Amino acid sequence: MQIRDLPYSDPGDPDVRSGPRFLFWLGRNQLGGQLKSLSWGLLHQLGIAGLPVTVGLAVQAVIDRSGGRLALAGGLIVALGVLIAVGDTMLHRTAVTNWITAAARVQQLLARKTAELGSALTRRVAAGEVVAVSTGDVEKIGWFVEALSRFAAAATALVVISVGLAVYLPSLGLMVALAMPVLALAVLPLLPRATRRADEQREKAGKATELASDTVAGLRVLRGIGGEELFLGRYRRASQEVRRAAVRSARMWALISAVQVLLPGILLISLVWYGATLARDGRIDVGQLVTVYSAATLMLFPLRHFEEIAMAYSFSRPSAQRAVRVLSLHRSAQEATVEGVTPTGDLYDPATGLMAPRGQFTAVVCGDPDEAGRLADRLGGHAETGEEDDQAAAATPSVLLGGIALDEIPLDAARAAVLVQDKDPVLLSGTLRELLDVPSSGLVTADAALEAAQCGDVLSALAQASADNDGDPMRTRITERGRSLSGGQRQRLALARSLVTDPEALVLDEPTSAVDSHTEARVAAGISKLRQGRTTVAFASSPLLLDAADRVVLVHEGTVVAVGNHRDLLRNEPRYRAVVTRETDDEADAANGVSDAISVMKSGDVPAMKSIEEIEERA
Repeated sequence: MQIRDLPYSDPGDPDVRSGPRFLFWLGRNQLGGQLKSLSWGLLHQLGIAGLPVTVGLAVQAVIDRSGGRLALAGGLIVALGVLIAVGDTMLHRTAVTNWITAAARVQQLLARKTAELGSALTRRVAAGEVVAVSTGDVEKIGWFVEALSRFAAAATALVVISVGLAVYLPSLGLMVALAMPVLALAVLPLLPRATRRADEQREKAGKATELASDTVAGLRVLRGIGGEELFLGRYRRASQEVRRAAVRSARMWALISAVQVLLPGILLISLVWYGATLARDGRIDVGQLVTVYSAATLMLFPLRHFEEIAMAYSFSRPSAQRAVRVLSLHRSAQEATVEGVTPTGDLYDPATGLMAPRGQFTAVVCGDPDEAGRLADRLGGHAETGEEDDQAAAATPSVLLGGIALDEIPLDAARAAVLVQDKDPVLLSGTLRELLDVPSSGLVTADAALEAAQCGDVLSALAQASADNDGDPMRTRITERGRSLSGGQRQRLALARSLVTDPEALVLDEPTSAVDSHTEARVAAGISKLRQGRTTVAFASSPLLLDAADRVVLVHEGTVVAVGNHRDLLRNEPRYRAVVTRETDDEADAANGVSDAISVMKSGDVPAMKSIEEIEERA
């Protein structure tokens, strides 16, 4: 796989049983790139390993005054220099390719999972953690994949050089060969503590990122209540905790680096002292001493890769674990079994008994907003994810569209058939035209959707802000999450985007909660008119929107308890009236008392004047 071939047509099915297993799967899927990097790394490392031999030959040739051997040694040095340069260049090229392609594979996996889960993702994983996984963690995982082949080349070179020195000059070579494993493994006792400190730093950094994201998202509200300094102080404290954790982590890695310098230094001093003693006694040649010393010195370079791979694994293992936590989430406990089916018909939830007839505008009233959000998600097939939720999902029957379970059809077909607009929809940055350029049936134009969502004031504001675009609001850029717009304007633009898609069934969760009553009435009428003949479900408690619906369903404690139109339910269903009118218990009792008294009056069981007195007293 080359960088020019990205993105992958299929990033594969990752092993998400654990972080290390995910890293192993990632490396196995890039075996070709790893072998290329290993080959060039061996050429580079063994080229460096050959330098001490040629240098020793050159020194001995000078001592023996042999011009021929000196010229030969010089030629070998030049040849090794060329091999080292070529090997180093290609090693860097292939290693960076491994890094980028591994990071791209992980990013594609995360993007695919995000698209699959939708809004359910941030309910299972904090937003700051999702950002950390898709940015910093991806780089750390790629670093480990890139460092793995270079480490393998360095370890192979160390083995070859140690064996070669032991054969070439046993008196000094064995000393070096026995010391190398000690030098390579000396830092292992320090790695667990370094890893814990690095994990602590990343955890605090993730919390700080989440705090910053929440602060920026709510900046307008914070300014309105004067809470900027309060949240600024919180972020300062969080960032200082990250700084202190980073310093503690850096101290441990500095200690590991110091050990990697101290122990090789002791080896070189001991080697020079013992080798000089042997040369003085005439037991070895000066050239042999230079060869062994040069080889031992150059061995420190591949030895550094042991420290790097330890750091890369320590940083990438928790990063891979966090990536696995996201990638292991899934849509539901069932797999799609019906292929090539685009369901149509009534939308029905067996768990609550909620029925949304095809082609009608159904409004749903829930006393609990959280229950309404969960029910809206379930109507779109957005089941809660995670191992604990899998058991609940297995016991809860799937929502049916036209008699077909959404869990049994491919994800793309389910998403095309049922669209759920969250209570707090997100607007991505870009122009208004790009915002409304979404997969759709093509039957609803952008102008019609904007008119139905009552976006006239939004278009005027965007036209004034588009001085560089000849006043064309469709070419005006919308900032990230639409922060340059008011809450009501963002909500109506998101509604227009949902209307443009024109799905078989559209589920709206509080689509008019951020607009005034006059605009709300026009929006309700626009939805009803534009969605004529299409299934629409709106979770709301506003009388204006409920009155525009064809039918209204009251869900109480997870079960449908009443169905009718808004006016009949308001008159005959106390639980419905309590939710829609925000009626208190005392007011409800008083209203019931008046109703009972009037009934008694009509029955003629008591005198009229007494009935009036009772009415006044009970009211």
